[in-house]
Amino acid sequence: MVDVSGKAETAREAIAGARVTMMPATLRLIVDRKIAKGDVFGVARVAGIMAAKRTPDLIPMSHPLNLDAIEIAFEPDKKASCVNIFATVRTTGKTGVEMEALTAAAVTGLTIYDMCKSADRVMTVGDVRLIKKTGGKSGTYVRVDSKPPTRSRGQIDR
Repeated sequence: MVDVSGKAETAREAIAGARVTMMPATLRLIVDRKIAKGDVFGVARVAGIMAAKRTPDLIPMSHPLNLDAIEIAFEPDKKASCVNIFATVRTTGKTGVEMEALTAAAVTGLTIYDMCKSADRVMTVGDVRLIKKTGGKSGTYVRVDSKPPTRSRGQIDR
């Protein structure tokens, strides 16, 4: 692990995204809450939050962090037949929360796949990426080819 003992504590935030592409009928089932396993977005949100909290158990060199906030947002896109996922993680600490946000986004997507696989085995989980990060010595990073979520925490465009 990198030694962060000499670093100052600062407010830090990271937003990561992922995308689950699927058949249009599957997206309709999700939005209409007709997937047999239950509320896809509700379960996927909990899975993403749990994943962010467990990141040091999954990524060997990441630091255990006290996370102040974890938010998971969904933007279904009917034209592209996909669900865009946005995971936002915040803390005040000596190291960033990029890995926690990326882990949350990826696991949220995998959970959507798991909950919907009986309806659609050709789904694709991908486009896991860091969208924005603030805080720390390196300052702010904003990905040019990706947009942050347009809705507040928990809102879903149906």
